[in-house]
Amino acid sequence: MSTFRTITKILRSKPTMEGAGVRLKRVFGNNEVPLLDPFLLLDHFGSDNPDDYMAGFPWHPHRGIETVTYMLEGKVEHGDSIGNSGVIGSGDVQWMTAGGGIIHQEMPKRIEGMIQGFQLWVNLPASSKMMTPRYQEVKSDEIPIVELANGTKVKVICGEVNGVRGPVRDIMADPEYLDVTIPAGEEFEHKVNDGYLVFAYVMQGSGMFGASDQNTDSTSSGYAPTDRGSGGDAGTDVVTEEHLVIFGKEGSVKVNGGEGGIRFLLISGKPIGEPVAWYGPIVMNSKEDLETAFREYREGTFIRS
Repeated sequence: MSTFRTITKILRSKPTMEGAGVRLKRVFGNNEVPLLDPFLLLDHFGSDNPDDYMAGFPWHPHRGIETVTYMLEGKVEHGDSIGNSGVIGSGDVQWMTAGGGIIHQEMPKRIEGMIQGFQLWVNLPASSKMMTPRYQEVKSDEIPIVELANGTKVKVICGEVNGVRGPVRDIMADPEYLDVTIPAGEEFEHKVNDGYLVFAYVMQGSGMFGASDQNTDSTSSGYAPTDRGSGGDAGTDVVTEEHLVIFGKEGSVKVNGGEGGIRFLLISGKPIGEPVAWYGPIVMNSKEDLETAFREYREGTFIRS
């Protein structure tokens, strides 16, 4: 007997513009706080038109969060105030802990074809908001891919699948960050710590998520989301591209590949359960903390040695 997580909500990403004029899809953001605690924001960027992305994200500050950039295609040039610089290429990951303060830029490089990727913001608890900034850059060939017997492939960026651990470790939210591809008609199950927030974002294809009730055996074929939310596929259990699936807090994740298969991000983390004061690129616990951060940025004392 296994317990599988049901679905609490399904949301559709929405077009928006960020940075100096980058067109992207916002999967979730400020309007969804605290629905996805400890996660704050997920953006999906992708275009073969340089006019949609070349303006990039010029120098800007962060405090109180971690930012995770995962490139699927193309290249982004990165630099920051603690001396890191480089190019994030296809399949690479940058996990940046802003902590007490960092200033950085992310500028896409013009290429022939598609540039595509994700940026995830992860909140920091009050006790770590002002920690020393740090930076992890992981190249694609350092990220293991677990291949299951049914043809499912899992790229393990952070967390563990079948005893294989991802290279990104020692992160405050104890997260998992998986890139999962399931063939048509095949099934994927993954155990996540009870009480942790879990979501999936469908990049390609379609599939069936969740379970028909809170307690079902592994042979059950029922899937019944309880609250599809705005933008969901009402009247069907099949979840399609550009949709976010939010799971309940107990049991394993269960996904079946639809016709043509499915590729999705599966991300989990330990909720913080603290007040969120958020304006622009800075996320603290109170309005006073926000005011302090922006005052220090104006006065040139934002970066602490």
